[in-house]
Amino acid sequence: MATPSVAANAYASLARALNPAGEGASAGQASGTSFASMLKDAVGTVMEAGRKSDAQAMSMASGKANLVDVVTAVSETEVAMETLVSVRDKVIQAYEDIMKMPI
Repeated sequence: MATPSVAANAYASLARALNPAGEGASAGQASGTSFASMLKDAVGTVMEAGRKSDAQAMSMASGKANLVDVVTAVSETEVAMETLVSVRDKVIQAYEDIMKMPI
């Protein structure tokens, strides 16, 4: 079960991935980051969370990690994955809406 703090950390890391320079670029300004690189960074963040979770689970299996650390890592990975899936669904929905528009 994801806690609010885990969810907040996942959303904060996604926000950092979307705006790495911390700039408040408006919609009219080009931020210099392409959609492909933003997507690549987001997927990389989720993959890194998964690797951390796997490493914690392996450490727990060998008796070197605390159960709380393992559960926290798994929860963070779960929230990051749910966030990525949610963004993917919104992108697909936007694409479908655009395809339905009359020319």
